[in-house]
Amino acid sequence: MKNLALTAALAATTALVGALPAYAEYPTSPVQFVVPFPPGDFEDILTRMIAANMQEKTGVSVSVVNKPGGGDGPFPGALEVLAAPADGTVVGSFVGVVPIVGPLIDIGIEMDSFVPVGIFLTYPFVLAASGDAPYSNMAELAAYAQDNDVVLGHFGASLTPTVASFAAAQAMDFEFADDSAFDLLDCNTLSAGDADVINTTLALIEPCLDDLNILANIGNDPIAKLDGVETLSSQAGIEDLELWNGLFVTKGTPQEVVDTLAAIAEETMASEAAQQLMIETGAGVYWQDAATAAGRVANDREVVTGMMEAIGQ
Repeated sequence: MKNLALTAALAATTALVGALPAYAEYPTSPVQFVVPFPPGDFEDILTRMIAANMQEKTGVSVSVVNKPGGGDGPFPGALEVLAAPADGTVVGSFVGVVPIVGPLIDIGIEMDSFVPVGIFLTYPFVLAASGDAPYSNMAELAAYAQDNDVVLGHFGASLTPTVASFAAAQAMDFEFADDSAFDLLDCNTLSAGDADVINTTLALIEPCLDDLNILANIGNDPIAKLDGVETLSSQAGIEDLELWNGLFVTKGTPQEVVDTLAAIAEETMASEAAQQLMIETGAGVYWQDAATAAGRVANDREVVTGMMEAIGQ
């Protein structure tokens, strides 16, 4: 499913409608978008659509580079963006954890290291288990974990869905016996027994979705295509927390760069290709401007800080 969606999305990018205003000085040299995860998930698909549209509109070479960080999540890739010139030649396509958690964990990212261009994606993020697991929701998982070991697979301990998962376990009076970080969490992770429960997105488990137990979705609202699956917050009594993705540049990047990137990304998200991806997958595809994005970062940082303190991170 994800490969079909990616192929269709990229093919349809050339059909984007409308002409953007003429650009003054940016870009005049190749632009690179850094995605700090492996290819194939929603942020990768949509960032490639933005890059293709930008190249089409400007005539400048634009590429997407995947820089997965393993157990360190998106931070190695984010630090590479931070080290690049503040001229828009390197743009970060980051999950919210980079500007939200990065400044809290002493890795060289400050509160103002990155400037938001805008947010374009909310992930349909879930907690999933094999279909033969003896639990199908969070209450059943909590009961099972009282007397049995349950291993959690996630994309990194500081990623917001991981923090929310540990906060939910604490609120429901159980613990995961162990946890491991992965670059990729898909059907194979569960079938191979590498983890009992995985914290992942629908795009990565679409091929085997009918064979899984979806315990909860991590977000403000239930996902329409997951009939009967309740949010993690409603099941565990914790605060709502979504995982989202946006474009970021480093502090000091000219406003013209931010405005150009925003115009191209906004047009791309409104395209038929991007909106069809939302319909088919349950992802939230939209455009929120820099000011709205900055407010969202500040709000989520407050929520995540409280959760991290509660679980001892």
